[in-house]
Amino acid sequence: MTDSHSRTNTLHPKAVDPEACLEQQIQHLLVAVEHELRTAPAGMDELSLIKALQKPPWELLGDVVFSEPEKLYPVHFLLFHVLYRLRDQLFETGESLRISPLGIRIETQAVVSGEGSPDRVDTLRQFYLDLSQYQLPEEAIQRMMDDFRAGAPGPAPAQSETRKAAKVLGFNAVPADFRAVKQRFRRAVMHAHPDRGGNTETIQYLNQAFAVLKAHFRHST
Repeated sequence: MTDSHSRTNTLHPKAVDPEACLEQQIQHLLVAVEHELRTAPAGMDELSLIKALQKPPWELLGDVVFSEPEKLYPVHFLLFHVLYRLRDQLFETGESLRISPLGIRIETQAVVSGEGSPDRVDTLRQFYLDLSQYQLPEEAIQRMMDDFRAGAPGPAPAQSETRKAAKVLGFNAVPADFRAVKQRFRRAVMHAHPDRGGNTETIQYLNQAFAVLKAHFRHST
């Protein structure tokens, strides 16, 4: 015969701990992300990785509205949180992880000092490993976007990332000045607009490439 305390626990199960659920999702993502990256030696961009995590057998991310920053941000943040945790784990086994929206790749030789080293002062790593940043109010997200558009400082991109960004915008090489980038970006976005047969995912690729080139020219002046 069960006592009243047992019946209470049966009828009213303990409330689900949201932090525990989030950590469980992160652990699943760590496994899935490492698997996807190891099956893509040349690396993946952020959007391709998101799509892979949405599909079977993972199905760890729901629908993503790429055109709305406040809806895209939580997915982007959680993915990059996982990437930085994975990078720290890989460093301990002699590997490194290159993290960039346009190029995420596991590298077999760890970086002794520099961007792959967990003990290096890395403001991006600090930001993404702080789970309190996971759910920001819409105003804060919009403020981050405004800072980006205004040219807020950030780390200089790697040369390979800059070249890839230039290729996304249709250049054969990194252009000599930022004016050419802005002109090509505007034309590309106009052609990619859904009203002209394009889609919001293509526009997101263009935005990422533009951000990389903007950072490149900001650090080169």
